[in-house]
Amino acid sequence: MIDYLIVGCGLAGISFAEQALQHNKTILVLDNDSQSSSKIAGGLYNPVILKRFSEVWEAQSQLVTMNAFYAQLKPRIVQQFDYKMPILRKFFSVEEQNNWFAASDKPNLSPFLSTELHFKEYKGISAPFGYGEVLHSGYVDTASLLSAYRDYLTNNSWFRQEAFDYLEVVVEGDFVQYKGIQAKHIIFAEGFGLHANPYFNHLPLDGTKGELFIIKAPDLDLDVIVNTSVFILPLGNDLFKVGATYNWKDKTDLPTEEGKTELVERIQEIIGCDFEIVQHFAGVRPTVRDRRPLVGTHPELHRIHVLNGLGTRGVMLGPAMAKALYNAIENQIPLVKEIDIQRFANKKK
Repeated sequence: MIDYLIVGCGLAGISFAEQALQHNKTILVLDNDSQSSSKIAGGLYNPVILKRFSEVWEAQSQLVTMNAFYAQLKPRIVQQFDYKMPILRKFFSVEEQNNWFAASDKPNLSPFLSTELHFKEYKGISAPFGYGEVLHSGYVDTASLLSAYRDYLTNNSWFRQEAFDYLEVVVEGDFVQYKGIQAKHIIFAEGFGLHANPYFNHLPLDGTKGELFIIKAPDLDLDVIVNTSVFILPLGNDLFKVGATYNWKDKTDLPTEEGKTELVERIQEIIGCDFEIVQHFAGVRPTVRDRRPLVGTHPELHRIHVLNGLGTRGVMLGPAMAKALYNAIENQIPLVKEIDIQRFANKKK
């Protein structure tokens, strides 16, 4: 018998898998590549919502947990995946500068917003009003991380590539049976695929489609992430990741002409040099209308759990939410009400 059968090998799934392994638990992870949002994510970790100059929910504690989590992974993952890098918010007016200074005076934001404006000239960008710097920021190369972690799981016989068949689940008193596997608990970390899950498809998981580019811009010289209406993230060799769009109606993972046009227009607002679109890709983020994750245990089947709804901030949220769910299961530490799926208990179909 294993301790945990984990369904899904995206950011949520690997966060819980690693949390379990760190506590010497036995695991098996199943995934069939049906969901791609983690792989194509921008991967930024940013403690500030720059559009509104407000703090990301529980940003300080999430950063602490995140940094410890990725540090633990480094001995197992050969290639670099965690890049500490400043995020600069380009200003378009004196008013935006003033709004930045007002935000940096707030106690909850002052640890994250530098009070010194930056006027460094970056080749390919005109910024007469300068930039504001977000502290404690960077990005995770999610595609490299997920690929390497899957290899690590596979090499230890802890991973199987297969679709999950909900009809094969048999819940016993002390364990859950699935195709000859006995597990003390099942963790569903399926992203947008939750809609097909009969145990949790009553939860109000929405999908927000995002489209991104990889562009080549030889005349653009950046060693920081620039963020305004979109982010521009340097990858090296004149390549940059740019994103993202937000579409609440289209639930496919196919790039669109509308998304392409929107991204091109926004890029042209930031940079003044030519660029070539090398890749155009899309994915559906698992989002929730109250902007909080979906974490918890089935109300009747206490060995079946969910870890979902990480939205646009999976690299920050994943480790913290996995830790919270693990502690709830193993140590009976109650989940905070903001993330507990019990907040939707009266809305079950």
